[in-house]
Amino acid sequence: MGISDEQAMQIALEQARLAGEMGDVPVGAVVVHDGKVIAARHNEREATGDPTAHAEILALRDAAASLGRWRLNDCTLVVTLEPCVMCAGAIINARVETLVYATADLKGGATASLYNVCSDPRLNHNPNVKHGVCVHEATLLLKEFFAQKRTSD
Repeated sequence: MGISDEQAMQIALEQARLAGEMGDVPVGAVVVHDGKVIAARHNEREATGDPTAHAEILALRDAAASLGRWRLNDCTLVVTLEPCVMCAGAIINARVETLVYATADLKGGATASLYNVCSDPRLNHNPNVKHGVCVHEATLLLKEFFAQKRTSD
């Protein structure tokens, strides 16, 4: 059978908590292949000073290295926050089969909220998209992080 979307999201949420502890926006991502998690990462922009160190990008890189190929057409990416334009582009370029995310990003989401990159018929690949998995947990994690940021600044 393999890991469910909800179980994979719990791992992504653990990763997101690690990002928050490091002072980065708490976003986590995992890549599932053949029912197993092959990559699990979190945002590392603050830790690395790299603007591209989003959880999704890092997890896709690790998954590609693990499989020895850049095409991830038989993989599912599970992420706690709706991907941005950069990450949506990476998802398409990696040919990810399915994207699962928890909560919408009303300020930067590129798979439904502001843009709908993953379903643009002009592009050469359109992953399946499923949203709302563990939405309450992911939303609460983000709200608590930003509330704490506002009070400490």
